[in-house]
Amino acid sequence: MNKIKLVKQIRNHIHFIGLIILLSTSILAVNFYSTYKNNQIKSIHKILENIYLKKTAYSIIENLKPRYMTIDFKIESGDTFEKILNELDVPKNEKKKVLKKISKFKFINNLYKNQKISFKVDRQNPVRILEFSVEKSKTKTIKFTHSTETDNFEYTEIEKNLTKVIAHKEAEISNSLYSAAIDIDIQPNVIIDFARIYGFQIDFQRDIWKNDSFQIIYETFLDENKKIVETGNIIYANLILQGKENPLYIFKTKEGYEHFDKFGKSVRKSLMKTPINGAKLSSSFGMRKHPILGFNKMHQGTDFSAPTGTAIMASGSGKIVKSRWCGGGGKCVKIKHNSTYSTVYAHMSKFGRGIKEGIRVKQGRIIGYVGSTGMSTGPHLHYEVIVNGKKINSKKLKLPSGKILKGKQREIFEIEKIKIEVLKSELIAKKN
Repeated sequence: MNKIKLVKQIRNHIHFIGLIILLSTSILAVNFYSTYKNNQIKSIHKILENIYLKKTAYSIIENLKPRYMTIDFKIESGDTFEKILNELDVPKNEKKKVLKKISKFKFINNLYKNQKISFKVDRQNPVRILEFSVEKSKTKTIKFTHSTETDNFEYTEIEKNLTKVIAHKEAEISNSLYSAAIDIDIQPNVIIDFARIYGFQIDFQRDIWKNDSFQIIYETFLDENKKIVETGNIIYANLILQGKENPLYIFKTKEGYEHFDKFGKSVRKSLMKTPINGAKLSSSFGMRKHPILGFNKMHQGTDFSAPTGTAIMASGSGKIVKSRWCGGGGKCVKIKHNSTYSTVYAHMSKFGRGIKEGIRVKQGRIIGYVGSTGMSTGPHLHYEVIVNGKKINSKKLKLPSGKILKGKQREIFEIEKIKIEVLKSELIAKKN
């Protein structure tokens, strides 16, 4: 009997303990849910606070910017006035008003490379153009100012009081073309132009050696204080490589100013040999890594070492079929020039202004900038030439020569060439 009583007591205790465990579990579950819910609410509040703070910070930063801003543009190959207007994000009616006003100015509808355009805008929503200026020549600018009375743009022609002076410079290359030119006070944009005109026939990282030299004659424009404020055309250039001269002369054709060799052959070809700002190639003579020739080279392309941010140009005109991340190639661009030729540019730090798939670009347009994206050990451009679907060594690529002047044009060129040679002799004599 005592045993039965004991068993009952044990059962009662077990039931009581079970009830306590059940109650404890329920309380813990409620507390856990409550804590979880509170944490979730706190997280949501935190997110909302961050969003609010970000919006507030953005609003503060925006308000810190001046209401009136001047925005400057330098024209690149393929740019149009309308394309630049689109970058300003002005309303359609404002854009229409501006385009209507400039329609009678032919020079604005035919912009040239490095031409300068400036806009003064009111940033209050919506964005309004108060005035804009378009460079007509080195000494003339057309300024358009918005009139509140007529709600139209009135224009005035501004004449700069500049004096044209012809400069003559020459130097030996001991490290790189760029550093040699900077050492004798040649303006960076002139060096870049020099590299561009030789970029069709010279590989600046492999064809230039220590003790090579160059000569250059170009236009400069001075203000009243005799300070150079602008530079113009390169009249004459000569790159002397291993004792061999490569003189080039400026000549005006129907298409504009071009450079020709002494036989009247244009330097321009369908593809450039150096699709990069050759003036700024950083690899000096001691840095070349090929065991025999001393340069970086991959089996399916050519590598050009250069500082991050160095401009990369379209080696030829064509359609951009790729402008995106390319795996090991990082940020890359592929251009289809025609049914035969395509080119690839890899490891870019960023793409050029307005560069995207589907657009057409002209030879020499900046399509991107040197970087080290993707599988890369340092800043450089990896350049590939594809012929009929097959990657080939760009060094071995044989392209048709540029146009050759004939008939009356050739006669005029020969006269102009003699004038340039006389000018060169006079400038050298002045120095001596």
